[in-house]
Amino acid sequence: MTDTLDRATAARFAGLTLGHLTRQWPYKLDQVLDGPGDLALPKTLHPVFHGSFDWHSCVHGWWQVMRLARLYPDMPEAAEVEAVADRMLVPALIAGEVAYLDRPGTGGFERPYGWGWLLALHDELSLRPDRLWAAAVEPLARAFAGRFAAYLPKLIYPVRSGKHDCTAFALVHALRWARTHDATLAALIEARAGDWYGDDRDCRPFEPSGEDFLSATLCEAALMRDVLGAEFAPWLAAFLPDPFGAATACLRSPAIVSDRSDGRLAHLDGVNLSRAWCWRTIADALPDPAAARAIADAHLAEALPHLADDYMGEHWLATFALLALKAD
Repeated sequence: MTDTLDRATAARFAGLTLGHLTRQWPYKLDQVLDGPGDLALPKTLHPVFHGSFDWHSCVHGWWQVMRLARLYPDMPEAAEVEAVADRMLVPALIAGEVAYLDRPGTGGFERPYGWGWLLALHDELSLRPDRLWAAAVEPLARAFAGRFAAYLPKLIYPVRSGKHDCTAFALVHALRWARTHDATLAALIEARAGDWYGDDRDCRPFEPSGEDFLSATLCEAALMRDVLGAEFAPWLAAFLPDPFGAATACLRSPAIVSDRSDGRLAHLDGVNLSRAWCWRTIADALPDPAAARAIADAHLAEALPHLADDYMGEHWLATFALLALKAD
C-alpha cells in the first residue's frame, strides 16, 4: 500500500480496471422504459459504456485508465489501454451513446454524476492531441455540456447528498472541462456555485450516511476552491471555522464498512477515498495543512487495502483511489 501514485500502483489500478472495463455482466441499467421496443441488451443501448457494472462506473473507469496510461506510458498495461481505446473510442460507437440521449425519458439519465465524469473523460482525452480519441468523444461531451447548461439555471437548490446526485462533486469535473472547452458553461457553473454555496457559514456536518460514497461538505469545499481561487481561503475559514475541532469530527474519522459484498454498504470505502481526495485538495487553505494531509492518509489507509475485495467495490474504487493519490 502507498499513499502516493507510483508506477507499480498505477499498473495495479490499470490492471484492475482493464479486467472489467468491457465486462458485460453483471450490469445495472439506468433506463426509463416507454414501451417494449426500449428493451435491449446493455451493449446495444451503450456501445461503449456497457462494462464495469453500470454506465457511470464504466465512464470513470475509462477516465482512470486513460489518465494512468498518459502518466505512465511505459507501464505494460498502457499498450493494452491504448489498444482498447483505439477499438472503442471511435465515432461510430460514440454515435450510439449520443443516440441513446435522444430517446424519450432520458432527461435525468446519469444526472449529474455521469455527466460530470463524461466531461472529465473528454478533458483527459484532450491531453492526447496525437490521438483521435478526444475528437470521437467530443459529440457526447457537447451533449452533456448542453444538458448542464439547460439544467443548472433551473436548479433552485443544490443537491447536498453523499451519493450520485451530489451537485458539487459533478461540478468539480464539469468546471474543469468547461474552462478549457466552453467558457459560457464555465461562467454559468461559477455563478451558480456562488449562488448556492457562497454564503455558507459555520458548517455542522452529520456524515456519513449509511450508503454515502461522497462527503457533501468536503465536495462543496473542493468545488469552491476551484471557483474562488485566491478568495477560497477566507471562504473556507468561514465555512469550516474550526476544521479540526469537535463540530467537524465526523469528517476526520474514516468510515467503517461492514459488508463489501453489499454494493451500497461498500460505498463507504468510497467515502474514505473521496474524503482523502478532498482533504488533500483543500489542505493548503487550512490553518494546518499537515494535519489535513494526515487525515487524508488515515482515510487512504482504511480503504486502499480493499479495492478488489469484491466486485461491488472493484468495479469503481480504483478510480477514487486515483483521485485521492493524484489530487490536484
